[in-house]
Amino acid sequence: MKNYKMVIAYDGTRYDGWQKQGNTEKTIQGKLELILEKMVGQPVEVHGSGRTDAGVHSKGQVANFHIDTKLSCEEIQNYLNMYLPKDIGVLSVTEVPERFHSRLHAVGKTYEYRIITSKVPHVFERNYVYFYEKPLDVYAMRQASLSLIGEHDFLGFCSLKKMKKSSIRTITSIEIEEIQMQGVQDEIRITVTGNGFLYNMVRIIVGTLIEIGAGNKKSEDIETILKTKNRQLAGMTAPASGLSLKEVYYE
Repeated sequence: MKNYKMVIAYDGTRYDGWQKQGNTEKTIQGKLELILEKMVGQPVEVHGSGRTDAGVHSKGQVANFHIDTKLSCEEIQNYLNMYLPKDIGVLSVTEVPERFHSRLHAVGKTYEYRIITSKVPHVFERNYVYFYEKPLDVYAMRQASLSLIGEHDFLGFCSLKKMKKSSIRTITSIEIEEIQMQGVQDEIRITVTGNGFLYNMVRIIVGTLIEIGAGNKKSEDIETILKTKNRQLAGMTAPASGLSLKEVYYE
């Protein structure tokens, strides 16, 4: 059997996340496996680089699968895009070494979170942003984010109370961009890159930075959360709609 790697974009609005589940057919993994099974006439297991939550989007999710086929990579891509729902798109399909695994071999990921801080409706982007509708102190958010850079135990920024595996991760960069319209703050985009992320980690980091930008928490609180590993001291879990997986990195 040959091993294929694909890069996928999807609008997660109407899906229950990436991972296939027994109680719902509305998952990205499930849709992909269904079409591939139809194509080759037997069950196919698709391995994703990670699980995105319900409502989270992707511009560059990576997955791999093994199949026995004479179809070219382009023909596989065209077949998938012909039968997949229009809110899921396969951007590329390439043949990779047999041992390649999209999750186990990933060395980093970049996520982007979009926050609308103005009260002006963003009608055509409503499914891809978080409408906070209040201005935020971007300088305070940037200063606070510096404490998150590097290797830390991020258990305090995870929704799981207990971890079977290590909760130590490395964040290599956090970029916070302010976008203005007619001189007034309209949107803030937070881009986070790291070697891996815990459950809800990016959304909790964003929620904490929002509360710092709103003046409800202080920059120093970040270090306290890291030290105590206490989820209760961190901010809210920001809504899924504003989050997109931008890119997955491999050596």
